[in-house]
Amino acid sequence: MPSMFSRLRTTAVLLGILLLGACVYRVDVQQGNLLEYSDIEAVQPGMTRSQVRFLLGTPVVEDAFDRDRWDYIYFFKRGRGKRADRRWLILYFIDDEVSEIRRDVLVEPS
Repeated sequence: MPSMFSRLRTTAVLLGILLLGACVYRVDVQQGNLLEYSDIEAVQPGMTRSQVRFLLGTPVVEDAFDRDRWDYIYFFKRGRGKRADRRWLILYFIDDEVSEIRRDVLVEPS
């Protein structure tokens, strides 16, 4: 009889662990610069670096090898979701003024 009770208790404990394992909370992951669409649209060729930094904030990536390129990267993934929202805004400068703007560059997972 103790053997049967022991097996039943072990089964109940294992079942409880499995059920609790499915209830683990997954936190949302957000990284980078969350930029408003209106702020992105306000960036125009000819704006200075200071104006862009005031409008959009400090870029996530300032390439040490290419001083004339700023990357604003945004990543958001809901806790249990399988899909992630990835955006990439790239600004190119010539003589400290915006020369090219690449909006809504989609980032593919590597």
